[in-house]
Amino acid sequence: MNNFQKGLFDKLQQNADINPDDVYKVADSVKHADFSDEKTVRRLVRHLSKMANKPISKSKEDKIVQSIVKNKMPMDMQSLNQLFKK
Repeated sequence: MNNFQKGLFDKLQQNADINPDDVYKVADSVKHADFSDEKTVRRLVRHLSKMANKPISKSKEDKIVQSIVKNKMPMDMQSLNQLFKK
C-alpha cells in the first residue's frame, strides 16, 4: 500500500469510523464497475455514505458523482478534503 492509500484509509477510519477491511470489501465488489455510468457511481456513493453513517446532501452527492463520472476526481488528500467539505 502506498502512502496515498494509507493516508486515505487512515483518514476514513479517523473521520468516518470506517474499517479499512470494509473499504477493501467494497473496492473488491466494484473492481470491474463502470465508473462512467452515473447510476453505478451514485449507488456506490450512497452505499459508502450509509456505511460511514454520514448522510450527504443531494448537491454534494451530485458533485461527487459528476467528478467521478467525468474522471475529474482529485488524487491528493487536500483536494479530496475540499471536495467532501463543499
